[in-house]
Amino acid sequence: MGYTDPSPIQLRSIPPALEGRDLIGSAQTGTGKTAAFALPTLQRLQQHGRLRCLVLEPTRELAAQVETSFRNIGRFTDLRVAALFGGVGYGNQRKALQQGIDIAVATPGRLEDHLKQRTMHLRDIEILILDEVDRMLDIGFLPVVKRIVGMCPRNRQTLFFSATVPPEIADLANFALRNPVRVEIGASRSVTSTVTHGIYTVAQSLKFDLLQALLAETDFQSVIIFTRTKHGADKIAKKLKVANHTVAVLHSNRSQNQRIEALEGFKNGKYEVMVATDIAARGIDIAGVSHVINYDIPEHPEDYVHRIGRTGRAEKVGDAFTLVTHDDFKKLRAIERFIGQKIEVLRLESFKPAAMTPEQKQAAKEEQTREQAERPAPQQHQQRRHRPKNRQHNRNKSSFVNAKGERNRRLR
Repeated sequence: MGYTDPSPIQLRSIPPALEGRDLIGSAQTGTGKTAAFALPTLQRLQQHGRLRCLVLEPTRELAAQVETSFRNIGRFTDLRVAALFGGVGYGNQRKALQQGIDIAVATPGRLEDHLKQRTMHLRDIEILILDEVDRMLDIGFLPVVKRIVGMCPRNRQTLFFSATVPPEIADLANFALRNPVRVEIGASRSVTSTVTHGIYTVAQSLKFDLLQALLAETDFQSVIIFTRTKHGADKIAKKLKVANHTVAVLHSNRSQNQRIEALEGFKNGKYEVMVATDIAARGIDIAGVSHVINYDIPEHPEDYVHRIGRTGRAEKVGDAFTLVTHDDFKKLRAIERFIGQKIEVLRLESFKPAAMTPEQKQAAKEEQTREQAERPAPQQHQQRRHRPKNRQHNRNKSSFVNAKGERNRRLR
């Protein structure tokens, strides 16, 4: 597996996990978290038997990746592991369950399907692992997760991993865990020290030209380009292929076979560039990614940390660039406040864009309108309004501005 010395999250998580303690842990991305829960789990299970360990993951890519890690680490044991996720048929999964597995790595939706179909049960679960819980919150899985936790035996070990712990996740942790050991490695808001990151300011109409110039001037081994929309990812990938780049595409509209082929092709070097939406921003462990480029600035500040964390993994160095337009400065400031630092502004001296023709300007405007229409509506969070103590006073008095612009008071 290439391990010589344990990473900080492994060093602090494995001993209490081996003791059977509940644990809540957070660490920067790319620090070996999967091994931090896989190693003690395999050690505790030891031999093939019943289904005794359940690992919940937010996406099918993460489930497949974690299943592979369990198989690789436990290849000299007789323990059996299976991944249960959507986007594929039930046949092979049912067959694995019938033959008997020790560890199930599942997404909440597909796991609930199997439970409803009674192809499996959770009565013998001894170890429950909830991974990337904050991502499960983002995609609305927490109610399903809570139902699944309630189906597991109360006398179990629970390992809980989340980059952040907002109130909703804290409630789930209180429900699922018993007197947990807390392990926090680094600040969840910080960018790992192995990544050098900066921004390039550019007009919206010139973003792709700048992207091409960056790829031409950068000595990269492999690069992930993040876009805001699925349509944007497809469009950029198509243009890059025309420019003779080998390109993989990863977003939720791709079939499971297409997603697997894209990931495997990018890992083995068949593709030098992967264009992806935020589906790949968390947890996808691809060794040797030298560069990340945010073609579109992320909607949420925490996603900036997760995106650029795809490079500089396992103590290797990496570079991350973000293309910022005039309309993005508000989001940029939010990211800088979130990570607690100013992001360096970079310049590419060789980038001298040609003037756009009227037809190109019109096409760019239409494209921008289409991408804005595809963006998901921002989530509305209900907040309790502040009500002044003297409600009667505020009801009886109001102010208005007269024609001369002077503010006056009147009594109703």
